[in-house]
Amino acid sequence: MNSEAKIQTQSRREVLQAMGAATITAMGLEGCAQQPVAVATEVRYSSGSEPPKTQLPINATDCHHHIYDARFPADKTAVLKPKDAYVSDYRALQKRLGLTRNVIVQPSTYGTDNRVTLEAMAVFGLQNCRGVAVVNTEVSDAQLKMMHEQGIRGIRFNLAQGGVTSPDMAPSLAKRIAPMGWHLQVNAPPQVIFDNKAIWSNLPIYVVFDHQGHMPHPNAMNHPTFGLIQDLIQKDKAYVKLTGFYNETKVGPPSYSDSAQVASVYAKDAPERCVWGTDWPHPTEGYENKPNDAYLLDAFAQAVPNEKARNKILVDNPARLYQFS
Repeated sequence: MNSEAKIQTQSRREVLQAMGAATITAMGLEGCAQQPVAVATEVRYSSGSEPPKTQLPINATDCHHHIYDARFPADKTAVLKPKDAYVSDYRALQKRLGLTRNVIVQPSTYGTDNRVTLEAMAVFGLQNCRGVAVVNTEVSDAQLKMMHEQGIRGIRFNLAQGGVTSPDMAPSLAKRIAPMGWHLQVNAPPQVIFDNKAIWSNLPIYVVFDHQGHMPHPNAMNHPTFGLIQDLIQKDKAYVKLTGFYNETKVGPPSYSDSAQVASVYAKDAPERCVWGTDWPHPTEGYENKPNDAYLLDAFAQAVPNEKARNKILVDNPARLYQFS
């Protein structure tokens, strides 16, 4: 069987699995949510196979991961072009970590062609999956409404890898998506975030900063962008994702203690404005150097040792931000 046939077969299998799950739900056999049990599992693009030490609560949400599929062409502006990472691959990660809900973030690879994300969301189903799209000012209101019906709850500005969006698009797009309760997600170097502080401060919607704002180590919390993000959070204008501990760390695994310290301050100051995610399949990391997702989850738990605060970050905040029922 050639590679194209394998992809098509896999996609058909995933759609059938999703239909089967929907049938079970319609028959009322799912009942109350079950506590997921993390089990040792081999996962593509993740080192190790052991489950984390941290037990996740019911409806724990991974608020940041991607899906890649070569059936969809890369945008001409794309810098990152990772290998395929399918729904079935991610489900193995859910099994290993004990995750219930997930949020698929449109990667920069595909520009404003959101088909890869929307198709994957349809496979997962709206009960436990939401998405964040990439659009520019050419998107129509009808397209935005359709994406909302498909589970999109925000738009992403990836200013780290560049591409199809720019900060000047944010005000007009924010006004258009505000009635649907969406947010604007920003992935950018800290200086770019700081240079555009007037834009983030005056939007009529929440700004969600990826990967802790990419605070550089050491002395991350002395960076002016850290203070800016804290200020926006305290003014009820922003959320921050406690993700990507490996991006700027100087300490490294398994503790990622420098990145975890940044997360701990955000979480202590405003646990109701933090969310967490895996960033699987870790597209910025080399294929021979993928992080251990169990270590990353345990590092997050060490950064947020208070169970009540951790449950806010893993369950309550995502339910509110992404409109889970």
